[in-house]
Parts: sequence; structure tokens; C-alpha cells
Amino acid sequence: MKPVSDLVQRFAAFADRQGMFANGHRVGVAVSGGADSVCLLHVLRELAPSRQLCLTVLHLDHNLRGEESRADAEFVRSLAASLDLPAIVRQATLAPGNLEQAGRDARCAFFHSLIESGVIDRVALGHTRRDQAETVLFRFLRGAGTAGLSGIRPVTTDGIIRPLLETGRDEIEAWLRARNIPWREDSSNASRAFARNRLRHELLPQLAREWNPRIEETLAHTADWAQAEEAFWQSELPEPGPILDIPALRRLPTAAARRVIRRALEQVKGDLRSIDFAHVESVLALARSPQGHGAVDLPGLEAVRSFDHIRVSTSHSKPQPYRFPLSPPGPWSPAPGPPSPIYLELIEKTETSPLSDYVYNGVMGCLDWGRLSGSLVLRNWEPGDRFQPVGSTGPRKLKSFFQSARIPVWERAQWPVLVDGASIVWTRRFGAAAEAAAGDSTRVILRIRELTAPAASPPKSESGSGGSASIRQ
Repeated sequence: MKPVSDLVQRFAAFADRQGMFANGHRVGVAVSGGADSVCLLHVLRELAPSRQLCLTVLHLDHNLRGEESRADAEFVRSLAASLDLPAIVRQATLAPGNLEQAGRDARCAFFHSLIESGVIDRVALGHTRRDQAETVLFRFLRGAGTAGLSGIRPVTTDGIIRPLLETGRDEIEAWLRARNIPWREDSSNASRAFARNRLRHELLPQLAREWNPRIEETLAHTADWAQAEEAFWQSELPEPGPILDIPALRRLPTAAARRVIRRALEQVKGDLRSIDFAHVESVLALARSPQGHGAVDLPGLEAVRSFDHIRVSTSHSKPQPYRFPLSPPGPWSPAPGPPSPIYLELIEKTETSPLSDYVYNGVMGCLDWGRLSGSLVLRNWEPGDRFQPVGSTGPRKLKSFFQSARIPVWERAQWPVLVDGASIVWTRRFGAAAEAAAGDSTRVILRIRELTAPAASPPKSESGSGGSASIRQ
């Protein structure tokens, strides 16, 4: 064990090396009352004058141990007062279920609320080298890859810092005893009902006795190694987004492809909780399959393949149908529905002008207003819809057009179609229906334009005159 006298210096060197705080930062110190957090508070207080740090003691009472929890909160209040530091002490009621996870979630919400509100700049947590070792071992036993084995980060992008992460628990207790500084023991830390406690009190001591006396340090070094590996990959790989390009994924080495998939899952889900090696491999297998379709269920997510893409989405993100009656011309008005603005314009066509004068790009449809009943509805595609575009010999199911054009399945549900009564007279990409399409003899054109980005006002008619109606998401 290193001499207790140099703990503060090593603490400061580690914090500086990791860029944990700057001079003048307001640092919230999470204090449970246990040895680790009490040590963290005292060491930070010793450093505060030279770093111009403004400290605030933070404590969240989970109300899980009755009088013992209340005594912990009172101990923290008294400790803060004895050090002449302000304290923020709050209570939380945890939802039934996994109490360990619920407690972590409550603490994270507490800390982040203080950072986001501007009360503090950083929150310092008392995780130690033993916590790091336990985390790495726990994740290894659950099948984590290199990213999971990187363990606890010393600094996170959301303002959490862990200055004691290189310090052993035995050093901390020795440092406190040498200064006659008291702390409290949480009785729940001895309970074998929690997986973390079984690792701490049973498995790690056994590994130290029978395999490696320095197992704690070895596991902590594994985390350091993995963190450096992950930092490299983070800088090398692009942000994948929720839709993965299969040919691009196949060109990557397996190690890189796994990380791209893992990052996509994390982006959509918000975390990687319950995501393990088998889940990443199932998505990779979906990408490598010769079949152009398929799906895999993941914890809180689903990955769906359609042609050359895989879309990752939350299990509950189902598209909502829409149906809007239209009576052009009319005012421009936004409404939820199709994913891009659709403008309808009524245009008087001169007898001598060809239709080409009114069509100036490939995403426009022109219908003969005289052939329509006027009872128009814009809705999403529905299974069984049939459509005969201009130039086709007969009607076909829209699904067959989707397949020929390789439209992914997740785009189809919101695909806009314009119906006149029971007949589809226009649909995105495939244009006007033969029975309703405008021709050179048309006198009033219903012009349909779909834009790729919302506009602040309806487009002006470029030929003729008339009002416009717009539907946009």
C-alpha cells in the first residue's frame, strides 16, 4: 500500500491528467456518508483553495433503510456544516423492481438536474479502483466486449468526474484513520442479495487468494487499456445514425462493423443497458445474410432489414396513420402527416400552352381538375392499394412498385397517396394516375409538389393563377 501522505498529490495529478476541472469550477461532491465519498470530500476541500474550487455537498436519500437512511442524511448535513460547505440534500422514492438500477437512475437524474440548471459545473463521485475492478469483472461475466470492459469513465461528457478512480479502498480507509475522520457503513453493502456485493465479498477475494493477489489492479488496468482502444475507434468511425448501409457495413473489418452497430443501438436506445455480444452479432448476421429482408428483436429495440439497409428503432416507435380531406384551393396550413410538405395548386391553363409549360421538375404531378370529383383525401399508403400510373398498361399493387423501386419497408407506412373517392390519383415518386392525369386539353390543372424541406409560406404559382393548399409534417 502506498503511503497515505501522498494520496492528495496523486489525487490531484490524476484529476489534472484527466482534465476533471478548471480553476473556479463549481463542483458538487456526491457524499453518501461512506468512506469513499467522505475521503473525496476532504481531499477536494484540501485542493479547493489552490484550484479556486467552489464546493457543494450533494446527498440523495433513497428512503430504503428507514432510520439508517435518515441518519446517513443527517451525518452528511453535519459533515458539510463542520467544513463550512453548503449542502443540497434531497429524497427520492424508488420504483419497485431492480433497486440497484433504480437508485443509480435517481442519482443520475439528481446530479444532471443540478448541472443542467447551472447550479454546478461538475459532479464528483467517489468511485474507486475497487469499483472499477468490480465493474469490469461484472461486465466480463455478462459477455461484454471491449467497450463494456472499458468500465467506469473518469470523466464523462455530461459533467461527471471520478477523482478516486485510481485509488484503492485500503488507501482511503488508512488515510481517513490517520486523520481520525469518521464515516458511516451502509448495512446494505453486506447483503448478498445484490450481485455487486457477491462479487465484492465472495468472487474477488477468491480470485485474489487463488489466482492473482493483484486482481483488483489487473482489472483496473484492463479498463484503462479498453478505454484507450475505444477512444481510438470513436475517432476513426463515423456516426452511423439509425439506418445502417449494408454494403458499407460489409466492407468494414468485423471489429469496426461491430462497433458501428453498437453505436447505432446506443444512439437509438439512449444507452446500452441489456445489450450484449449476442445482440450485436444478430444485427451483423442480418447484414451478412443473402436475404434482402428480415428483423431481429433486441432489448427495447428492433432492427429491420429492407434491401440494402437496416433500420434500428425503438420497439414502440410505430408510425401513425393520417388522413386529411382537401378542398383546393385553400390556405396554406401545417398539419402532422407525411414526412415532407405537399403543396396543391389550381392553375388556369391557356388553350395554346403545352402541359410542359406547367411541369418543371420530376417530382411534380399534374392532374386534370375536371376529371376529379373534388372530394380529395391525402392519406398514407395502405396494404392492398392499387394504382395505374401514366404509361402503365393496367393497375398494380403499390407494394409491387415499392419492391421494384427498392423502397424500404419503414418508408412505406407513411407514403403519401392522394385519393379521389376510392381511386388513387397521385402518389409520391410514381406520379399521377393515368385516369386523372392532365393533358394538353386540360383547362384547370391541379399541380402537386412535394418539397424535401418545410417552407415558411406556400409557393407562388409560376403559370396562371389560383390559390394553394398545403399539408406538411
